[in-house]
Amino acid sequence: MVTARAALGAAPARGNGCERHNPMAPRPHWLFGDQLGPHFVNPRGGGPGAHAPLVMIEARSVLRRRRFHRAKAHLVLSAMRHRAAELGDRVTYVRAETYAEGLEQALGHPPAPLTVCHPTSRRALDFARTRKEVEVLPAKGFMVSHDDFARWADSRQGLRLESFYRWVRARHDLLMDGGEPAGGRWNLDHDNREPPPRGQETLDVRGPWQPREDAIDDEVRHDLDRWERDGDVSFVGRDGPRRFPATRREALSALRHFITHRLPDFGRYEDAMLAGDPVLSHSLLSAPLNLGLLDPAECVERAERAFRAGDAPLNSVEGFVRQIAGWREYVWHLYWHFGEDYRHRNALRHTTPLPDWFLDLDAEAVTANCLSTVLAQVRDTGWTHHIPRLMVLGSRALQDGWDPAAVTDWFHRCFVDGYDWVMLPNVVGMSQYADGGLMTTKPYTSGGAYINKMSDLCGPCAYRPTARTGDHACPYTAGYWAFLHRHRARLAANHRTSRAVKGLDRLKDLPELLDDTARRGDTPP
Repeated sequence: MVTARAALGAAPARGNGCERHNPMAPRPHWLFGDQLGPHFVNPRGGGPGAHAPLVMIEARSVLRRRRFHRAKAHLVLSAMRHRAAELGDRVTYVRAETYAEGLEQALGHPPAPLTVCHPTSRRALDFARTRKEVEVLPAKGFMVSHDDFARWADSRQGLRLESFYRWVRARHDLLMDGGEPAGGRWNLDHDNREPPPRGQETLDVRGPWQPREDAIDDEVRHDLDRWERDGDVSFVGRDGPRRFPATRREALSALRHFITHRLPDFGRYEDAMLAGDPVLSHSLLSAPLNLGLLDPAECVERAERAFRAGDAPLNSVEGFVRQIAGWREYVWHLYWHFGEDYRHRNALRHTTPLPDWFLDLDAEAVTANCLSTVLAQVRDTGWTHHIPRLMVLGSRALQDGWDPAAVTDWFHRCFVDGYDWVMLPNVVGMSQYADGGLMTTKPYTSGGAYINKMSDLCGPCAYRPTARTGDHACPYTAGYWAFLHRHRARLAANHRTSRAVKGLDRLKDLPELLDDTARRGDTPP
């Protein structure tokens, strides 16, 4: 057991007294590695327990279970150790093999009673609930409570994002004017689908906020190098420099920078892709939000203030609010609402293993320029925005029939903002349509024409977005029609895909297309 001073490289020291808990004193409170903001420290608010001693556990087993992206491992450990350094003697910071061992090191055997805010994964929640000494408190870091979502869901015939989003907006008085949506419309998606400006390699906006690494970052990198050399852990992707906030102060700086310099242009190019500008005007706030360094309410409220002050247009602010107060909240609650069986949904019966080039982020093995470019972005940074995730990476998996559970695991491991609650609904429901329509009304995939319209990625490609067969056939165009053919009966019965299915009858080269697709097999596209 070490105190926070050890996180800065000081010699191990005795704990802060958590291991011999005084029954008259406030119970210790456990902070998971994604509960790092101030709203997690005093979970009961003021009064008794407001200044309870804190426990943090760095469990090596978490890194051993999966082959995480190296940049993700660095960010999470850096954020945890920075938080421990900030908390000083109030925290007992334990480095152990497992959480169970960490609790015993911090609190004695048997461990003294302690509290924890509702964890963000089923595995962590199940562990906490099996420990007699742990009291699980309500979740923090979200705008809608579990009970409120359950009441909303029970009042619906079916669950859809749009109705949930409008309910959250009205409930929290977000972008509302006298009970009506600001500007007279709830949804400004139509204004937020512009392709990138032609002839430009980057958007003419100020670049994203950048952190400065420090001694804690160096220590984490040294530890990860050593563990990897010793064979304790294995990573995928490249390391450094750190691109995302690891402290509350950094996260607030990143939020201010986005609201001031990047939010005004965010909306219209929200769905665009540029090879030389993967960030465009996106906020890059998903990582600090999912680490608990930012609270979603403060993010959307600051964006609304920018709109009210005339500093950002409504379409940009509404798009940002929709991402956080709408989609993020919706995904969080669906993770718990659908239950553990949701993880094993596979309505399309896709079972193909992920190919090695995808697992290893081997962008050089791929000929298709869009996929190679996006895979390289993931390899180098552990991040892309939502359209490359959905329409390039996810669409490739869907068209090729990859196992949705394996795809979910890949997204969880390879993205810095990826957690079980984030990726399970996003991949199983939105990306792979493996739930058969519980979450979305249609599969999200397309031919090369969409990628060509929304990006500059097709121009230098060896394939042509309009070609279905032959040496220059776009794997997304051919894959789209092969996907429709494979699931023709199901998709013909869906009013949102039935017209596309009828298009199969007009393809005179369909047999050749299907032969080419089958022949390609596991060959990188």
